[in-house]
Amino acid sequence: MRHAGFTLVELLVVLAIAALLMTAVPALFSAAFPGLELKSAARRTAATLRLARESAIRQGAETELQVNVETRQLTLAGYRQLNLPSTLTLQLETAARDMHDEQRGVMRFFPDGSATGGRIILAYQNHGYQIGVTWLTGRIVIAPWSAQ
Repeated sequence: MRHAGFTLVELLVVLAIAALLMTAVPALFSAAFPGLELKSAARRTAATLRLARESAIRQGAETELQVNVETRQLTLAGYRQLNLPSTLTLQLETAARDMHDEQRGVMRFFPDGSATGGRIILAYQNHGYQIGVTWLTGRIVIAPWSAQ
């Protein structure tokens, strides 16, 4: 008498196929929905800025977030390097003294929580997000942005 059901081999094959699909789906979604990729990049950028501010407060020392517009990289020494997608454009607006050249600059955070201020703009086809840093409080805000 044979019992109805699945064999262990059949279950393993189904799990392997499901695992392959799970790894392919995020890449398909980011290609199909560039807005999701843009929003995710804006949130990760804001999180990196918040980490820089918290680091300055915690260590009691000035902290710099290096921004490279050309390579679309944000580097917080000792913590992380954030690589933004190549499909996005990146702009840095900060104090002239914090710009090393047209492609590289820094955003500084101080032990009291304040910052030099400025904003990072992430865009895809003339719309996107601006991640602003208020100089007095160091507050980080994400807001919609569009080229008019």
